[in-house]
Amino acid sequence: MQKIISYPISIIAILLFLITLIIFHPIQWICFNVFGYQAHKKSVDYLNFFLLRIGHVLFNTFKIEGRENIPTGVPIIFVANHQGMYDIIGMIWFLRKFHPKFVSKIELGKGIPSVSYNLRHGGSVLIDRKEPKTAIPIIKGLSEYIEKHKRSAVIFPEGTRSKTGKPKEFAQSGLKILCKYAPSAYIVPITVNNSWKFFKYGAFPYGLGNHITFTIHKALRVKDFSFEEISEITENTIVQGIKL
Repeated sequence: MQKIISYPISIIAILLFLITLIIFHPIQWICFNVFGYQAHKKSVDYLNFFLLRIGHVLFNTFKIEGRENIPTGVPIIFVANHQGMYDIIGMIWFLRKFHPKFVSKIELGKGIPSVSYNLRHGGSVLIDRKEPKTAIPIIKGLSEYIEKHKRSAVIFPEGTRSKTGKPKEFAQSGLKILCKYAPSAYIVPITVNNSWKFFKYGAFPYGLGNHITFTIHKALRVKDFSFEEISEITENTIVQGIKL
């Protein structure tokens, strides 16, 4: 029954998504080219605020817990499990104070109004997963950026989203580069729950009434641990917080 009800509501949500992305694309362009980085960032923040509100049309709720665990005035590497597009939307809005920049696949860098423009111009990086060696200098550049500007990077070590909520194996290479070239950074693990249910029926219609949560765990200073310890602690912390 829920799936049947979801069809007309999902159509409304898709139209609202498209309208919002199309409206904010020229707003982003003007902010970036006329007023600079800070104005562009504000436009992206509020783009994602409205995308979260569209989630409410689908009776979804969003909650973030543990923001007090995030240190301030230092580079941050947010590490999270990946369940769906609302992982990114929620993080951009809820973590906007920390200027989150994403390690994203190159395919998203073109063809999507607002989203592609922000990925290309907002400080995030695009990597070609078919050419892993080319990702090393790109992620290194992001590491040096957050180290210099005391901002944050977001990485999903699973690579692709989990369609069932069950975590996939965490890759280490991207996180290792971030730690190496941002030595004063703190690792902040984040567990995302129930975001996958947005796509529990597939691409269409959308899942209704999901309680999507972001749980922020205790930060780890990169200098205090070996990379092996950081990797193990971070993965275990994230996985233990997943509720299936």
